[in-house]
Amino acid sequence: MPDRSMTGVYPILSIPFDVNGKIVWDDFERLIEWTVGHGVHGVGVAMASEIYKLTESERDEVTRFVVKHVRGRAKVVINTGAEGTDVAIHYSKSAQGLGADALMIRPPTYVPSGGDENVEYFRRIAEAVNIPIFLQDQSTAQVPPALAVRCARTHPNLCYVKVESPPTSPRVAESVKLRGDSGLIIFGGAGGAFFIEELRRGAVGTMPGNTLPDMFVQVWNLWQSGKQDAAEREFHKHQALIRTLGQGLGLANWVYKDVLVERGVIKASSAYARHPSLKPDDDQRREVVQLLEELGLRATAGARR
Repeated sequence: MPDRSMTGVYPILSIPFDVNGKIVWDDFERLIEWTVGHGVHGVGVAMASEIYKLTESERDEVTRFVVKHVRGRAKVVINTGAEGTDVAIHYSKSAQGLGADALMIRPPTYVPSGGDENVEYFRRIAEAVNIPIFLQDQSTAQVPPALAVRCARTHPNLCYVKVESPPTSPRVAESVKLRGDSGLIIFGGAGGAFFIEELRRGAVGTMPGNTLPDMFVQVWNLWQSGKQDAAEREFHKHQALIRTLGQGLGLANWVYKDVLVERGVIKASSAYARHPSLKPDDDQRREVVQLLEELGLRATAGARR
């Protein structure tokens, strides 16, 4: 049976790129260590990592690198979705062979499929691997609650869903209501913007970006210890920053890395996003710095790299 024990905070890693789009491996190692060091329960390589901009050899290299440097201290989830079922199976078997603990897969969108085709897509992938799969429900690639439950009943590996189609809170609630004995396990995503609301409705984890692993772990620990009011207060202190980070992939890829620079995790020379990607203007950067300073999260000048 697949591992159904995964809960908690699973940040999606940003991949540091230089001005020429090359992966900066020393900063990537530092970022992994910093993220895992905050006590996260897992990490992911997915859309916010810009995985869709990696070559096939880079995908394998990144997966191998993350597994190596996490060293079993947290689960590793790799996004292996593709526009063709056979390609997704290829990516999925490769990620499993390189040590991934779980996969995350969104439906094809280039030629949108209906419900039956999507169930078949997920089923075939699930039959090809021996590790659990997160069904990724995004606004541009939706896995509605009823479809997620149907998939979960189709194969035991299809046992998780990451709910990101807005509004996420009622979608989590509907998933809980419909899942019955399917065994479907529900995570939130979309930057963790509605983490508290999702927990209240039955989600057992979140997959935000990896700019605030310390805060998300603290909120999770408070919630799990029965201190829900304290968890909400801590979470809501960061709402302005979370809102700024949640402006969509493209701009967010830059803003995530700007935050990581300001927090002293990666170098400014490693804080590029691969093209195409909407670069923030100077006002946006100043706003991010101001928010970090107000929260006491900006590293000192000497600590910034």
